[in-house]
Amino acid sequence: MRILMAFMLLASVQYSTGLGAEVNPVEQQIMQAYDDGKLDGLHSVLVMLKGELFAEVHFRGDDERWGEPLRDRQHSPQTLHDLRSVSKSIVALLYGIALSEGKVPGLDESLIAQFRQYEDLAADPKRQAITIRDVLTMQMGTEWNEDLPYTDRRNSEIAMELADDRYRFVLDRPMVTEPGTEWRYSGGATALLGRLIAVGAGMPLDAYAQEELFGPLGIERFEWIAGEDGEPSAASGLRLTVHGLAKIGQMISNGGRYCDDQIVPEAWLAEAFTPATTLDSGLRYGLHWYLSANGNPPGWMSGFGNGGQRITIQPQYDLVFVTFAGNYNQRDAWKVPVRLIEEILVPALDKELKGR
Repeated sequence: MRILMAFMLLASVQYSTGLGAEVNPVEQQIMQAYDDGKLDGLHSVLVMLKGELFAEVHFRGDDERWGEPLRDRQHSPQTLHDLRSVSKSIVALLYGIALSEGKVPGLDESLIAQFRQYEDLAADPKRQAITIRDVLTMQMGTEWNEDLPYTDRRNSEIAMELADDRYRFVLDRPMVTEPGTEWRYSGGATALLGRLIAVGAGMPLDAYAQEELFGPLGIERFEWIAGEDGEPSAASGLRLTVHGLAKIGQMISNGGRYCDDQIVPEAWLAEAFTPATTLDSGLRYGLHWYLSANGNPPGWMSGFGNGGQRITIQPQYDLVFVTFAGNYNQRDAWKVPVRLIEEILVPALDKELKGR
């Protein structure tokens, strides 16, 4: 029975390593943990260490495309996968690129001043106090609630997607705190950033991403899903392959450089990874990036997405870790990538680094 189970697992998994087609011991541990039910819902894992592939495994499982069921998918290096809220962290990188080109307002400029078409809102002194920095650090001071399931129309992100004008919907939420004083998770904040990028660049967000980030990194396959209004969903609509997302992580680990080109300004990365606030979990938050609880600069930076999507970069080790998973709308979806990191990857990487 055990031999049969192992055969079935190998038959359903595609893998590749820096050594070729041979499964390395770390990948074997990941596959065994999956077989033992410890990594339910995991679709793909990829780890880069010092620019080289350290581990990569793909599994079969049900998936979604922005809520649309995709049944029994065989995930692979070529599979496009929802990033969900990891999209937010990518938008922050795009904002930094656009800022360096003078296409978007600076961090200390007024947010509402950029949306003068909403004259009634622009005249509100309380809203005039919201800065671009407050948007990037999710401290706008406005009402927003994404604690409800994303299948619930009362969830603020879903309500935004259903609104006639998504940007007015975000901007006219009631003020509940002083801007810059309280962190409140908000896909609406990212939607505003995406709009500022698109207006400043004179092209849709996805086109700008292709021109300034994906193209220069050699990322040929991506999709940025748009809402019913035709606007790309900046907060959650990006789909990449696991290798595409890992390339972005490797670029960050290299100080914003890829080959001989500076893709994202190094100064912007330093700004983005400077803690702006501490969350109830103990983690810190920068400019649309989660940061480790300790360290200055932080020991790691991450983008998290609904269902178990994650990218984590540890520049001091030149380490990039990516997971895709299908545990959408499950409050404990974070457990799979954390278990994978703590129980398998940390011991294996510690052993590897000590041996070098």
